[in-house]
Amino acid sequence: MAVLAALVMVLLVAACAPGSKTEEQASGGAASGASAQQEFLPTHGPYCQGKKTNESLADMTVGFSQSEEETNPFRSTESDSIRSAAKQNGVKLLYANAQSQEPKQLSDIRDLISRGADALIVAPLLESGLQDAFTAAREAGVPVVLIDRQTAGTPCKDYITNIQSNFVRQGQVAAQEIAKLTNNKAKIAVLEGTPGASVTIDRTKGFEDAIKGESGMDIVASQTGNFVRADGQQVMEQLIQANPNINAVYAQNDEMAIGAITALKSAGKTPGKDVKIIGIDGTQDATQAIITGDMNATVTTNPRFGPEAFKVLKEYLAGKKVPQNIRVKDELVTKENAQQYLKKGSY
Repeated sequence: MAVLAALVMVLLVAACAPGSKTEEQASGGAASGASAQQEFLPTHGPYCQGKKTNESLADMTVGFSQSEEETNPFRSTESDSIRSAAKQNGVKLLYANAQSQEPKQLSDIRDLISRGADALIVAPLLESGLQDAFTAAREAGVPVVLIDRQTAGTPCKDYITNIQSNFVRQGQVAAQEIAKLTNNKAKIAVLEGTPGASVTIDRTKGFEDAIKGESGMDIVASQTGNFVRADGQQVMEQLIQANPNINAVYAQNDEMAIGAITALKSAGKTPGKDVKIIGIDGTQDATQAIITGDMNATVTTNPRFGPEAFKVLKEYLAGKKVPQNIRVKDELVTKENAQQYLKKGSY
């Protein structure tokens, strides 16, 4: 486990390589009302070559395809960030929401193109399924920027960049924190996200790879909660009945972690003490739960992609090279830094 801890610490503090770091400020979406800075890791090749156009970004119409309903605070903050950045750039924004339905996202993207979108920002739902939409965009000469999740496609052909967190690293960080909290003796319940989504696949891989070979770290149950609070509660109720010896929960987002807290309390457990709980996203509700002691930690996932997405489009349309992958700098939030994180601007 010492090797695991060392690995994750390196991942947390090290940037990929020397280079310039950009910080973008987004005014929309912070539930606390505070502004929050989005920080991106230095990015170096491979690149996509931009296509210079006589049009400025302000003269264009941009379509935004959101993947899930905005009852999730991550999604509402993400959409607010796109809307705010569009307004700041003088861009007409077209909006569509797939409501967690893959066929609808495919048709949404086609519809955005037919409505006159000159460029697209897409938050993919699943790791595959949008190939036909990318073909339609390419044939129409519409560049695509992916945010939040990866999906199948060829960089520079189907999309020009993907802006997201390092989900594998997030899983590794969560594993390291659970190991520390349980003295390397954990009976773990995993609440997985949307089946087939790249974020679910990567957060699972990172966590499982990190505990592989650690005899005291055992996953005793793993089931999807669909990134939904109510589902997380329902699944946790079932898992704790079948496995009363669970002493740790790895929830692949904070909404499911909050649901698990409710379920554990109903079962007579003391979350945060009897059962250690780690989530991912860094929402305001999760941060407050950390402060009160119901939750132990969360790995942040900043959803304010708007400024960087429009920056990439502007550079691409100016004929500049843009990196195919841009990664968000995330952090671990615990009781020690939760108040500071709230002041920075949670969501």
